[in-house]
Amino acid sequence: MNGLLPAEFTPRTVDADGIRVHTRTAGHGPPVLLLHGYPQTHQIWHHVAPRLAESHTVVVTDLRGYGDSDKPPSDAGHTPYAKRAMAQDQLTVMRTLGFDRFAVVGHDRGGRVGHRLALDHPEAVTSLAVLDIVPTDHAYRHADAAFATGYYHWFFLTAGNGIPEHLIGKDPDFWIRARMGARHQGGTPFSPAAMDEYVRCFSDPAAIHASCEDYRAAATIDLVHDRADADAGRRVTCPVLALWGGRSFVGRHYDVRAAWAEYADDVRGAALDCDHYLPEEAPDHTARLLQEFLREHPEREPGAHADTL
Repeated sequence: MNGLLPAEFTPRTVDADGIRVHTRTAGHGPPVLLLHGYPQTHQIWHHVAPRLAESHTVVVTDLRGYGDSDKPPSDAGHTPYAKRAMAQDQLTVMRTLGFDRFAVVGHDRGGRVGHRLALDHPEAVTSLAVLDIVPTDHAYRHADAAFATGYYHWFFLTAGNGIPEHLIGKDPDFWIRARMGARHQGGTPFSPAAMDEYVRCFSDPAAIHASCEDYRAAATIDLVHDRADADAGRRVTCPVLALWGGRSFVGRHYDVRAAWAEYADDVRGAALDCDHYLPEEAPDHTARLLQEFLREHPEREPGAHADTL
């Protein structure tokens, strides 16, 4: 489904070492990669991406396991859905498109993929924006009763024996609309076409399973990787912009900028008047802050443009 983003966002399927990643590109200028969260697809950027494409080459993708990208089988260690594997997909996509260095903007799960990409490939990521999250390790280390209530899905989706897959699969339409509605308090209403698209993609049992594996990986192998980085003193060295919803659980529960400062050297941040889904609930403010941040940290090396691909 391509109707939400303008026609100039050219669709393409990129082979990332055997994982087909659904990709769309538009614009001219320094490259920026936009990554979505749960339970969305790249369509979450339908308000923001066209604004960024006025000054940047914008690449939007569906993460592995989501949207129209591949959903590979998992394993007992959840390694196919480790953020390291998901980040490698995105690096391969950008290199295939001709970009060795680029900015990354990630909302929700996409922010976690972006965090891992900046840690594993600091030579590639010029700047990183993370939307309405704190680092995974920080979230688990500071988990409390409020976290367990507000983010109950972090625990539900990690359950074994196919329990979340079975229950969500009985009514994925209800799950998507209820989950997103519970974390949307004011701001711009969700596009009905976007909601229909999220439901379409999430009605695939493989997508439900893959997304559960994403969360299972976050509770296991991702923490192993994160804590190995901490023990080795590895931090994000590129500039980081943290944006969060002033009405979101993240905004109410954490000192977001301070949390990111534990993991990155150069952090600035701001709260927006919205809940969790910044690109959809506060698109104008989100786009403006991202444009300002990206202008401060342009990628000056030559690269391909979307219209030459």
